[in-house]
Amino acid sequence: MRVFVILPAAGIGTRMAAAGAASPKQFLELGGQPILIHSLKAFAGVAAVTEILVAVRPQEMKRVHQQVAAAGLNGRVRVVEGGENRQGSVANALAALDCADDDIVLVHDAVRPLIDGHTIERTIVAIQKHGAAIVGVPAIDTIKQVERTADGAIITGTIPRELIVQAQTPQGATAARLRRAFAEANADGFSGTDEASVLERAGMEVAVVAGSPRNFKITQPGDLELAEFYLKH
Repeated sequence: MRVFVILPAAGIGTRMAAAGAASPKQFLELGGQPILIHSLKAFAGVAAVTEILVAVRPQEMKRVHQQVAAAGLNGRVRVVEGGENRQGSVANALAALDCADDDIVLVHDAVRPLIDGHTIERTIVAIQKHGAAIVGVPAIDTIKQVERTADGAIITGTIPRELIVQAQTPQGATAARLRRAFAEANADGFSGTDEASVLERAGMEVAVVAGSPRNFKITQPGDLELAEFYLKH
């Protein structure tokens, strides 16, 4: 069994751009290195990982090749062309993988740079046991179900917190399961918000591995400051 990792990194980061960022968020500096490189290094540091594919826009491929080389990750990381959205980028990377059906494929947000090796390893073990798994954290706030109206939202119910987890990444499955789920989604024109939603739609059981508040997704300027804080402490 081998382990492959896909980092979809073709997004343009509209919220960061609206706040004045001059570059897509995955290329912003965190602790003196691009956010993307922090994420790649986290997986490169896990001995079980065979290869990492990063999917980027065609115009960013040269820059990412240079960053990967500067970080000493040549030989561990391969740069491929991304798609029009996350699902398209993951599908492109899946098609570029030379792996067996029982190999494991993990997908990780390029802008979750604080993922730790122990969590990655536990996710791999969970996929070995269940066939598919994601990282998630328990919901802290009370979750309300609402109905949207012309005047705003009206509460229709309260969802018990013990039934809710907030999804993080990595998310993954055996290559056969992930490819089948993506093929079915593509055939039906279904676009999921994450890999778990695509796997769920295909009727596959997805286990949850306990995550960490540190493993958050950088989406707006304040998140970058919080990530800097975590790096220093």
